[in-house]
Amino acid sequence: MEAKTQEQSPEQRVREDSAVVLDFLPHGYPFDNRPSHQKTAIAQAIGKQHFVLLELVPKKDVFLQPLQEVYIGEGKRDQIHHIVGKLPIDKLTATAKNELDFVIKDIVKENEKRFVDFFNKAQPLTTRMHQLELIPGLGKKHMWEILEKRDEKPFESFKDLKERVKLMPDPEKAVMKRIIIELSGAEKHRIFVDL
Repeated sequence: MEAKTQEQSPEQRVREDSAVVLDFLPHGYPFDNRPSHQKTAIAQAIGKQHFVLLELVPKKDVFLQPLQEVYIGEGKRDQIHHIVGKLPIDKLTATAKNELDFVIKDIVKENEKRFVDFFNKAQPLTTRMHQLELIPGLGKKHMWEILEKRDEKPFESFKDLKERVKLMPDPEKAVMKRIIIELSGAEKHRIFVDL
């Protein structure tokens, strides 16, 4: 996986096919001062592939639940009318913020192979910095040990990684922390999140 640091042109932009609802506001945002007949229901969601935070408008008379998965890709959508756009993390509702950790944990668990592959394939960013060092809790010592062990045999799971690398912080939790850091926009290098 390459760190994505440059701006993408519209035709390179990532597309999410499915998202998980973090919060559903059937009457729109409370701070929206428009008359109620002009307000639309809003769902705040996170993409399952690229962790893009999105604002969605459901179809008329569709009620969504937090943690519900919805299809947002090309073609016919059963529940979502349209995607309003990307959502900065600071615009999430309190409910959406509370659900975020749980949803990220589920996505990481469901796609363990993808994240273990990151540890198997991560590359240097510069002569002094390696992608592995972007993972919270991993320093140079862990990095060198991971590189050495993966050359012997690729890692097969988070458990395998933790067992073969001495004093390795929980790789699943470390990946989740990294995703939250990237979502907050506090870091220029991105490994897992497309903003």
